[in-house]
Amino acid sequence: MIWMTGRMMLVVAGFSLIMAGAAMPTITPSPQFGEPLPDLTPSELDRFTQGKVVFSREFTPETGLGPFFNNVSCAKCHEQPVVGGAGAFGEDDVDTERHAAAGEQPTCDELEAAGGPVFRQQTTGPDLPSIPGFADVRVGIRATPALFGFGLIEAIPDWAILANQGRAGGRAATLADGKLGRFGRKATDSDLLTFIRGAFDKEQGVLVPNELSTADLALTVDFVRFLAPPPVRAVDRYGEQMFYATGCATCHVPTFITRSRIAALDRKIVYIYSDLLLHDMGEALADLCKGVATRAEFRTEPLMGLRNRTRFLHDGRALSLESAILQHGGQGTAAAAAFLNLFYRDRYALLRYLKSL
Repeated sequence: MIWMTGRMMLVVAGFSLIMAGAAMPTITPSPQFGEPLPDLTPSELDRFTQGKVVFSREFTPETGLGPFFNNVSCAKCHEQPVVGGAGAFGEDDVDTERHAAAGEQPTCDELEAAGGPVFRQQTTGPDLPSIPGFADVRVGIRATPALFGFGLIEAIPDWAILANQGRAGGRAATLADGKLGRFGRKATDSDLLTFIRGAFDKEQGVLVPNELSTADLALTVDFVRFLAPPPVRAVDRYGEQMFYATGCATCHVPTFITRSRIAALDRKIVYIYSDLLLHDMGEALADLCKGVATRAEFRTEPLMGLRNRTRFLHDGRALSLESAILQHGGQGTAAAAAFLNLFYRDRYALLRYLKSL
């Protein structure tokens, strides 16, 4: 065959696990958006519920907000279609971040001394720090991502991510501490604790433990960790074939199998559609260096839950899926060209498939 479908790949993966004497990954009925993972223990479900309360807490200057911030609670930005989801793009919402950094790897300056790399858009009173006007400062916009299934992403083994290195030129984001970055558009964070602690700081100006207790931080982490992934819909077989035929699946790897000491996260099939690797996306999409990523490098965007998005790419610049695909440059050029060369029927089938994810 010219291609292998995602379901066929799962059959092969499952057969390999049986031959190795390992337990098969489990498939359970899909919860709806915003619901917890199935099979949580009563204690884990209680932590999910308590964590949602902290996630939705609106901070004030008296309770630790600011002095510079983007919004007053996590839920104010992660709101579509429910709490834990992506950001909206309404005129009154502050659901996009302004980032800035200077230079390029290996001497990337994330401008921390000047208020970066996230330059907040609201203040409790003091003047907002302005983005420095150096010649080599680059500015980027970031749309708020949905958090559904992030616990499963955290549970993907490092070796499974590393196994895809080199495909279409992708490389793992090996951080200074030796861990692999997997969260953030530039793969800057290796785990949810680091990712969420940084979000409280950079988005709300709320510091742990002075303004948010370590216990409440842990509850918030568990809320995100136990958020179920988007419900899995029936597969459009023909569209799936086009997804493989164009090479989209080379970087947007459809599935991984998790490993975790938490039973509800262990040996689960996660339909992520990402290799979690850094790819050079070309000069047209390049903005700023961050973490270990160059200006042009971005972590492959997970496509799970794509059907709920109305704008695409890291900054929401693309107003349609067609536009997002065709703006792929650098290591994504071949897939964009393959999409453009499809017959109309095949292109429509691929888009229909993507809109079902």
